[in-house]
Amino acid sequence: MKFARALAWFNRFSTGGIMLGLLFFALSLTPSLIPRNFVVQGILTGCVFAAGYGIGVFLEWLWTFLELSLPNDVWARRIKQGITLACAGLVVAFLWFSTGWQNSIRAVMGVEPVESIQPLWVAAIAIVPATLLIGIGTLIVQGVRLVSAMLRRIIPRRVAFVGGVLVVGLVASLFVNGVVIRWALYTADRFYAEFDTIAGRDDPAPTDPLKSGSAASLIPWDTIGLDARVYVESGPTAEEISAMIGRPAETPLRVYVGLRSSETVQERAALALAEMLRVGAFDRSVLVLIMPVGTGWVDPPAIDTLEILHGGDVASVALQYSYLTSWLSLVVEPDVGTSAAQALFSAVYHYWTDLPKETRPKLYLHGLSLGAYASQASGTLYEILADPFDGALWAGPPFASATWRTTTANRDPSTPEWLPRFEDGSIIRFTNQGNALDIPGAQWGPIRLVYLQYPSDPIVFFEPDAFYRPPEWIEGKRAPDVSPLLNWYPVVTFLQLALDMALAQTAPVGFGHVYAPQDYFDGWVAVTDPPGWTAEALAALKARLTRHGDRALIGAGWFRD
Repeated sequence: MKFARALAWFNRFSTGGIMLGLLFFALSLTPSLIPRNFVVQGILTGCVFAAGYGIGVFLEWLWTFLELSLPNDVWARRIKQGITLACAGLVVAFLWFSTGWQNSIRAVMGVEPVESIQPLWVAAIAIVPATLLIGIGTLIVQGVRLVSAMLRRIIPRRVAFVGGVLVVGLVASLFVNGVVIRWALYTADRFYAEFDTIAGRDDPAPTDPLKSGSAASLIPWDTIGLDARVYVESGPTAEEISAMIGRPAETPLRVYVGLRSSETVQERAALALAEMLRVGAFDRSVLVLIMPVGTGWVDPPAIDTLEILHGGDVASVALQYSYLTSWLSLVVEPDVGTSAAQALFSAVYHYWTDLPKETRPKLYLHGLSLGAYASQASGTLYEILADPFDGALWAGPPFASATWRTTTANRDPSTPEWLPRFEDGSIIRFTNQGNALDIPGAQWGPIRLVYLQYPSDPIVFFEPDAFYRPPEWIEGKRAPDVSPLLNWYPVVTFLQLALDMALAQTAPVGFGHVYAPQDYFDGWVAVTDPPGWTAEALAALKARLTRHGDRALIGAGWFRD
């Protein structure tokens, strides 16, 4: 009796949905770009199962809608049962192999393997998101049936069905976009805004009058948040730089304008320029316009390495444009960062071009992640053609970056997507952990643009088309920091890469979306061509860097003594 009840309960589910859901469940256990623990794997697997179940239900409905059938109902049931059992067996086998697959990612990243990713826990955790998503899908289907039944009283059956789909789809879309997403974004924005306001609130303002937020500064200390304060106060001093390079140095200048420092983006850009003039930023040899990540973070190794290379003779300015994390900002408000980059560039560039070319500083752009996305749109070609800035280092450019996508798409066909070569390399070059910036026979032109990107960085290499076709970076020669066991599966790989984006900063330093000091170092050497260094001296300085600090500053040890 219990078995009969269980069978009756099971028969309530779509056989096609169960089959495809189990197949997707199994494939979700295969490796992608970022290692996953059992909790994350369980959540992913549950979501992927629900996606497979939904597609299976649709295909089964389509089969019936087209009035197709197998010649023998008994054989049809047996075939379905056989395929379902085969998919269930595949799930068991893939759970068994899942630990080895996850360790294949750890191996290429030099991380210690794990003994097990707890396959039973993975399956148990997967039940929660799968049940939730299938339940939501079932409610939508029931809604379509209810509306269709009501419409059938006045219009033909098939027209009523289409009407039901349209009505429920519209209502669901309006509810999700107008209520759920809007509430979620409002909550996230308020949370990050409050965190930006409260975090570090009790920290005393800098006493150095050349620092943003000091008593002499035009920028109130309480208008910049925790990330900004790290950037302002954590830079190397003249003494620390001098000890590193073995010659006299200056203390670098760092200007930061927070999102609360002024009302509009134009006012914030004007405030940044005024603060730069106050501290004498244009008297330095190197001037860098930085677009931070969404929360306002400026990666310390990115700017520290540049300041050390130039003996502290560097001034940099960063302009905050959001409170949200980069991946969330990229999805909901990418143009906010672009507007901020354009406003800052316009204000500084027009002042810079009026200075004598012989004495003005070299002008560079920099951005990481969403900051790179925004920074690439700082100025138009026609705006800078007569008097171009000197170069840029863009790290981890998001996949949606228009300039990056165009350049990559038009690369030398003999080069892979994860390390392209564009034309003769006189303007744009790409690099990763291996420093591919020295191209035999290539000469830099008047402007030097460098993209620093790791093949294992899903922020860079997420591909929306992975839903239905394999990304180009999977084909051909495999990048050294990508698992050799990674394969493409429709829908599944898309969802894996989407989750990888959220996990991108959990990778070890030098992989994923966590960029290492050595690689910033190589990029800045190529972009700025720092004077007074021999190749041997640069190599010796680079050899003192370590990947083990993970965003730590000089004093905390990402420089090896």
